[in-house]
Amino acid sequence: MADDVTSKGQGGRTPTRYTDPFHSFRSEMDRLFDNFLTGLPSLTTLRQGGLPAMERLTMTPTLDVKENEKEIVVKADLPGIDEKDINLTFHDGVLSLRGEKKSERADERENYHLMERSYGSFQRSIRLPETVDEEKVEARFDKGVLTVTLQKRPEMVKAQKKIEIKVS
Repeated sequence: MADDVTSKGQGGRTPTRYTDPFHSFRSEMDRLFDNFLTGLPSLTTLRQGGLPAMERLTMTPTLDVKENEKEIVVKADLPGIDEKDINLTFHDGVLSLRGEKKSERADERENYHLMERSYGSFQRSIRLPETVDEEKVEARFDKGVLTVTLQKRPEMVKAQKKIEIKVS
C-alpha cells in the first residue's frame, strides 16, 4: 500500500513534516489588513481631495468628561457642525449625542469647476452614575464645543471625609 498513512519511513521512524504554527495566523492578519486598507483613500487622493475625504473617515466626536463633588461636565468637540444638526438626550442614565455633519466646497477656475459635498452622521453614548439628577441638565454650544453640565442630586452627594495619615 503506497498510501498507507501508518507506514514507517526510513529507519522505522515516521517522517516528520514541518508546519509553521503561525502561518494561518499570519495569513488571516494579512487578509484583515488588506481589507481594512482597501477602504482608506491613498495619500494622493487625500492631497487632491483635501480635508473632505478625511472628514468622512473621522465622524466620531471626541469627549472630555470631568467630575467634581457637585456636577459632571461633558465636553464634545463638534467643529463645523450647526447647533440645529445636534440631538442630545439623557434617559435612564445614558447621555446620547447624535448629529449630522454637512459640508460643501466649491472651486472655480478658468478651465474647470469643482463642487464637493460631504455628509455623515455620528452618535456617541455614555452611561453616567445614578447620582445625576435628570431634571438638572444644561447644555451650551459655543464655537464648535458642546458643553453638557449634569448636576448631582443633593441627597446622593456625600461629604468627603478627610483621613489623617499618621507618620511613625
